[in-house]
Amino acid sequence: MRIDAHQHFWTYDPAQYGWIGEGMEVLARDFGPKHLQAELEGAALDGAITVQARQDLDETRWMLDMAREHPFLRGVVGWVDLCSKEAAAQLEELGADPGLVGIRHVLQDEPDDRFMLREDFQRGLAAMAGTGLVYDLLIFPRHLTHAIELVDRFPEQPFVLDHLAKPPIARAELEPWRADLIRLAEREHVTCKVSGMVTEADWARWRPEDLAPFMDAALEAFGPDRLMFGSDWPVCTLAASYQAVHAVAMDWASKLSADERASLFGECAARVYLKHCS
Repeated sequence: MRIDAHQHFWTYDPAQYGWIGEGMEVLARDFGPKHLQAELEGAALDGAITVQARQDLDETRWMLDMAREHPFLRGVVGWVDLCSKEAAAQLEELGADPGLVGIRHVLQDEPDDRFMLREDFQRGLAAMAGTGLVYDLLIFPRHLTHAIELVDRFPEQPFVLDHLAKPPIARAELEPWRADLIRLAEREHVTCKVSGMVTEADWARWRPEDLAPFMDAALEAFGPDRLMFGSDWPVCTLAASYQAVHAVAMDWASKLSADERASLFGECAARVYLKHCS
């Protein structure tokens, strides 16, 4: 099974998607399953994991509805309010749908860099125990040390790091991001998405060789069996087409063995996200 481990949908509303600002007009429209399906077919991919773009329970329910209607949507990484006293009830309600495979909170936008270490957030994360759900970490490099502390507190909880923690590709700065990434990767219950890179590079002038050192660092840190390809479509279209993003990853992965490429382009995502959705 060849899987895109990270993409989004939305019905565009400027009030709901305020993060789509000036210079991002290409994203200011609707993106739905029919648009994604054409991209998947062009890349010879069988399916995708769709990920929340708003911190809203109704959006998660909407994505689950779409996953039921479109079998190529293999799973949904949704949102619940982990800081709420209702977190366990929300997890129980949404988790009754086998399409829900993970939870994400937009940690990168929280004013407090230590938000993930708050008692109320961790109480909600603890409520995920036994659900089989993955927790997706959406963070910047400055959050990596806090993420290490978080995952150490939850050794039984599977975590996935989104977008390599958004390293400063445009500035070609590997350190201290690489050293912190290697430390995080020592925790074997964490895997990593090779995704979201073109939008961390220079949108207009990036080249594949700009991305390669960062992909190499992720490979060094996590090894070939704990990496998964994600397009970050349609956000990636700020800097590149879906097919260009896929082609860069394919070209970089040509140095891997056939089994390692199979893991990168689907088997890792299936192991991590879909193990309880047989």
